[in-house]
Amino acid sequence: MPHKMTLTGSATGPLREYDRYVAFDMREKGSPSAPKGLKKSTFISYTVFVAKKAFNKTGLTKKSIMHEKILIQGEPTLDIPIDECPGEIGIICFQITVLPNKNDKETIESKDKKEAKQEASAPSEAQKNSEFAKQAEKQASVSQPVAIEEKNAEMVQPEAKETPVQEQQTASQQKQLPTQPKGTQDIVSFDEIIVLEAFLKTRPNPEKTQKVIDFVKRTGHLDEPLTIEKGSKTLKDGYRRYVVAKTIKMDKVPVIYEYQKQEG
Repeated sequence: MPHKMTLTGSATGPLREYDRYVAFDMREKGSPSAPKGLKKSTFISYTVFVAKKAFNKTGLTKKSIMHEKILIQGEPTLDIPIDECPGEIGIICFQITVLPNKNDKETIESKDKKEAKQEASAPSEAQKNSEFAKQAEKQASVSQPVAIEEKNAEMVQPEAKETPVQEQQTASQQKQLPTQPKGTQDIVSFDEIIVLEAFLKTRPNPEKTQKVIDFVKRTGHLDEPLTIEKGSKTLKDGYRRYVVAKTIKMDKVPVIYEYQKQEG
């Protein structure tokens, strides 16, 4: 009976494409528990066979597969011809996963800490501004005559009522800005955006798409807003970011409006 095997590492040879699958070579260190008298193997070479559909979902390319760390889960096989399987063991892959690098984890954690510090410091600045505003109002009211104070009491009260509202608005804007890219005009539900067939027939560069995915995972928002038509909400520009939002399953996306040209 075949046994399930798990491999981790990078490809040691170029990607080979066939009709319905792709193949590449990997290697791992040999077993340390070899019987006495036998030389321990330095490494064992594997040839991994993956269906094209499963491979395309990972976003890997011929260049990136040599540098990215991947995890392979599958079963060994001896039925592959020798010409197609240069490795010592052939692996039929059931699942392939791209593993994150240590550098990416460190950058994400450091940026999350910075954003947390900025959010913590924002309320203190708002409180300081409100205290200065109250002190200025007290000084102005003391310097004015009593008769003028009575006449302008009605005018001063609505101003005092408006300051907390303004502070709430500025505080809410400060909280919303870090979660939106620059130039955002509105936030629209992802399901409302209409994509034309001209975009659907194209396939964005996987490497650039992966960079945008990594950016969203680090910051929590897209690097740029999508451009859509104001009335029909048809996508005009930013198909790569649309694909990223679909891959990560974002409910809402930032947009810039392009107004329809009036006929006549």
